Amino acid sequence: MSEAMPNAAIVLSAEALAAIDYEVAKYPAGKQASAVMSALRIAQKEKGYLANETIEYVAAYLSIPAIRAFEVATFYNMYDLKPVGQNKLCLCTNLPCMLNGALKTAAELKKQLGIDFGETTADGEWTLKEGECFGACAAAPAIIVNNEKMFENITPDKVATFLQEVAEQNQNKPAAQSQSKESTNPPDKI
Repeated sequence: MSEAMPNAAIVLSAEALAAIDYEVAKYPAGKQASAVMSALRIAQKEKGYLANETIEYVAAYLSIPAIRAFEVATFYNMYDLKPVGQNKLCLCTNLPCMLNGALKTAAELKKQLGIDFGETTADGEWTLKEGECFGACAAAPAIIVNNEKMFENITPDKVATFLQEVAEQNQNKPAAQSQSKESTNPPDKI
Protein backbone atom coordinates (compact mmCIF):
# COMPACT_ATOMS: atom_id res chain seq x y z
CA MET A 1 0.00 0.00 0.00
CA SER A 2 2.66 2.53 1.00
CA GLU A 3 4.13 2.86 -2.51
CA ALA A 4 0.88 4.59 -3.55
CA MET A 5 1.46 7.24 -0.87
CA PRO A 6 4.89 8.86 -1.41
CA ASN A 7 4.60 11.11 1.67
CA ALA A 8 2.99 8.52 3.94
CA ALA A 9 5.01 9.43 7.03
CA ILE A 10 3.80 13.04 6.88
CA VAL A 11 0.24 12.13 7.86
CA LEU A 12 0.58 8.86 9.79
CA SER A 13 3.65 7.31 11.37
CA ALA A 14 5.41 4.32 9.87
CA GLU A 15 4.10 2.28 12.82
CA ALA A 16 0.51 3.28 12.07
CA LEU A 17 0.93 2.46 8.38
CA ALA A 18 2.43 -0.91 9.26
CA ALA A 19 -0.56 -1.60 11.52
CA ILE A 20 -2.92 -0.68 8.68
CA ASP A 21 -0.98 -2.95 6.31
CA TYR A 22 -1.33 -5.74 8.88
CA GLU A 23 -5.12 -5.26 8.85
CA VAL A 24 -5.28 -5.07 5.04
CA ALA A 25 -3.35 -8.36 4.80
CA LYS A 26 -6.27 -10.13 6.51
CA TYR A 27 -8.39 -9.70 3.37
CA PRO A 28 -8.04 -11.06 -0.18
CA ALA A 29 -6.11 -8.99 -2.71
CA GLY A 30 -8.20 -6.11 -3.99
CA LYS A 31 -10.48 -6.14 -0.94
CA GLN A 32 -8.53 -3.60 1.12
CA ALA A 33 -11.73 -1.56 1.58
CA SER A 34 -12.73 -4.19 4.14
CA ALA A 35 -10.01 -2.82 6.43
CA VAL A 36 -11.44 0.71 6.52
CA MET A 37 -12.82 0.41 10.07
CA SER A 38 -9.49 -0.84 11.41
CA ALA A 39 -7.56 1.76 9.44
CA LEU A 40 -9.73 4.59 10.80
CA ARG A 41 -9.34 3.22 14.34
CA ILE A 42 -5.55 3.15 13.96
CA ALA A 43 -5.47 6.68 12.53
CA GLN A 44 -7.70 7.98 15.32
CA LYS A 45 -5.58 6.26 17.97
CA GLU A 46 -2.52 8.07 16.64
CA LYS A 47 -4.08 11.48 15.93
CA GLY A 48 -6.64 11.63 18.76
CA TYR A 49 -9.53 12.22 16.36
CA LEU A 50 -10.33 11.99 12.65
CA ALA A 51 -9.94 15.30 10.85
CA ASN A 52 -11.34 15.38 7.31
CA GLU A 53 -7.79 15.29 5.94
CA THR A 54 -7.01 12.17 7.95
CA ILE A 55 -10.12 10.38 6.67
CA GLU A 56 -9.23 11.36 3.10
CA TYR A 57 -5.68 10.16 3.65
CA VAL A 58 -6.85 6.77 4.96
CA ALA A 59 -9.16 6.43 1.95
CA ALA A 60 -6.34 7.22 -0.46
CA TYR A 61 -4.02 4.81 1.36
CA LEU A 62 -6.63 2.06 0.95
CA SER A 63 -7.32 3.08 -2.66
CA ILE A 64 -11.03 3.62 -2.00
CA PRO A 65 -13.23 6.65 -2.69
CA ALA A 66 -13.08 9.13 0.19
CA ILE A 67 -16.86 9.01 0.56
CA ARG A 68 -16.65 5.34 1.63
CA ALA A 69 -14.32 6.23 4.50
CA PHE A 70 -16.51 9.22 5.45
CA GLU A 71 -19.60 6.98 5.48
CA VAL A 72 -17.96 4.73 8.04
CA ALA A 73 -16.45 7.53 10.13
CA THR A 74 -19.74 9.41 10.37
CA PHE A 75 -21.93 6.36 11.00
CA TYR A 76 -20.21 4.76 14.00
CA ASN A 77 -19.98 6.67 17.26
CA MET A 78 -16.58 5.20 18.10
CA TYR A 79 -15.02 7.60 15.63
CA ASP A 80 -14.43 11.17 16.76
CA LEU A 81 -14.59 13.89 14.12
CA LYS A 82 -13.38 16.59 16.47
CA PRO A 83 -10.98 16.58 19.41
CA VAL A 84 -12.22 14.88 22.58
CA GLY A 85 -11.08 14.87 26.17
CA GLN A 86 -8.53 12.51 27.63
CA ASN A 87 -11.43 10.46 29.00
CA LYS A 88 -14.23 9.99 26.48
CA LEU A 89 -17.31 8.58 28.17
CA CYS A 90 -19.94 7.08 25.90
CA LEU A 91 -23.17 6.27 27.76
CA CYS A 92 -25.61 3.88 26.14
CA THR A 93 -28.99 5.56 25.79
CA ASN A 94 -30.87 2.76 24.02
CA LEU A 95 -34.07 1.37 25.48
CA PRO A 96 -32.71 -1.30 27.88
CA CYS A 97 -30.25 1.18 29.39
CA MET A 98 -32.96 3.84 29.56
CA LEU A 99 -35.31 1.45 31.33
CA ASN A 100 -32.55 0.72 33.82
CA GLY A 101 -31.83 4.36 34.65
CA ALA A 102 -29.52 5.70 31.96
CA LEU A 103 -31.33 9.08 31.98
CA LYS A 104 -30.65 9.46 35.71
CA THR A 105 -27.05 8.35 35.23
CA ALA A 106 -26.72 10.88 32.39
CA ALA A 107 -28.08 13.64 34.61
CA GLU A 108 -25.57 12.77 37.35
CA LEU A 109 -22.66 12.61 34.88
CA LYS A 110 -23.66 15.99 33.44
CA LYS A 111 -23.94 17.48 36.93
CA GLN A 112 -20.58 16.17 38.16
CA LEU A 113 -18.69 16.99 34.97
CA GLY A 114 -20.48 20.28 34.27
CA ILE A 115 -21.02 19.39 30.61
CA ASP A 116 -23.76 18.05 28.37
CA PHE A 117 -23.65 15.30 25.73
CA GLY A 118 -21.29 16.25 22.92
CA GLU A 119 -19.22 18.57 25.12
CA THR A 120 -15.75 18.49 26.63
CA THR A 121 -14.72 19.98 29.96
CA ALA A 122 -12.69 23.20 29.81
CA ASP A 123 -9.59 21.39 31.09
CA GLY A 124 -9.83 18.83 28.25
CA GLU A 125 -10.11 15.98 30.73
CA TRP A 126 -13.62 14.65 29.97
CA THR A 127 -15.94 14.31 26.97
CA LEU A 128 -19.48 12.96 27.33
CA LYS A 129 -21.23 11.28 24.40
CA GLU A 130 -24.40 9.30 23.84
CA GLY A 131 -23.98 5.84 22.41
CA GLU A 132 -26.04 3.18 20.75
CA CYS A 133 -26.45 -0.34 22.13
CA PHE A 134 -23.24 -1.91 23.44
CA GLY A 135 -24.79 -5.36 23.83
CA ALA A 136 -24.62 -5.16 27.63
CA CYS A 137 -28.36 -4.92 28.20
CA ALA A 138 -28.34 -7.24 31.22
CA ALA A 139 -25.85 -4.93 32.95
CA ALA A 140 -27.41 -1.58 32.05
CA PRO A 141 -26.66 1.27 32.18
CA ALA A 142 -23.32 0.82 30.43
CA ILE A 143 -20.51 3.26 29.64
CA ILE A 144 -17.57 2.71 27.31
CA VAL A 145 -14.43 4.68 28.16
CA ASN A 146 -12.13 5.73 25.30
CA ASN A 147 -13.61 3.07 22.97
CA GLU A 148 -11.74 0.41 24.94
CA LYS A 149 -13.23 -0.48 28.31
CA MET A 150 -16.85 -1.04 29.25
CA PHE A 151 -18.24 -0.31 32.70
CA GLU A 152 -21.58 -1.84 33.62
CA ASN A 153 -24.37 -1.05 36.08
CA ILE A 154 -23.33 2.59 36.40
CA THR A 155 -26.23 3.95 38.39
CA PRO A 156 -26.32 7.58 39.61
CA ASP A 157 -25.02 6.58 43.05
CA LYS A 158 -21.94 4.99 41.42
CA VAL A 159 -21.02 7.93 39.16
CA ALA A 160 -18.59 9.65 41.56
CA THR A 161 -16.69 6.41 42.23
CA PHE A 162 -16.71 5.56 38.51
CA LEU A 163 -15.24 8.97 37.56
CA GLN A 164 -12.56 8.67 40.23
CA GLU A 165 -11.61 5.18 39.03
CA VAL A 166 -11.32 6.32 35.41
CA ALA A 167 -9.23 9.35 36.38
CA GLU A 168 -6.90 7.19 38.51
CA GLN A 169 -6.47 4.63 35.74
CA ASN A 170 -5.34 7.37 33.36
CA GLN A 171 -2.90 8.78 35.91
CA ASN A 172 -1.25 5.37 36.13
CA LYS A 173 -1.05 4.83 32.35
CA PRO A 174 2.29 5.21 30.59
CA ALA A 175 2.55 8.05 28.07
CA ALA A 176 2.17 5.68 25.11
CA GLN A 177 -1.13 3.90 25.62
CA SER A 178 -1.30 0.20 24.85
CA GLN A 179 -3.82 -1.44 22.55
CA SER A 180 -7.11 -2.73 23.80
CA LYS A 181 -7.07 -6.38 24.89
CA GLU A 182 -9.64 -7.12 22.22
CA SER A 183 -7.29 -6.07 19.43
CA THR A 184 -6.06 -8.64 16.96
CA ASN A 185 -2.91 -6.64 16.23
CA PRO A 186 0.38 -8.05 17.47
CA PRO A 187 1.66 -6.23 20.60
CA ASP A 188 4.19 -4.16 18.66
CA LYS A 189 1.48 -2.69 16.42
CA ILE A 190 -0.82 0.25 17.11
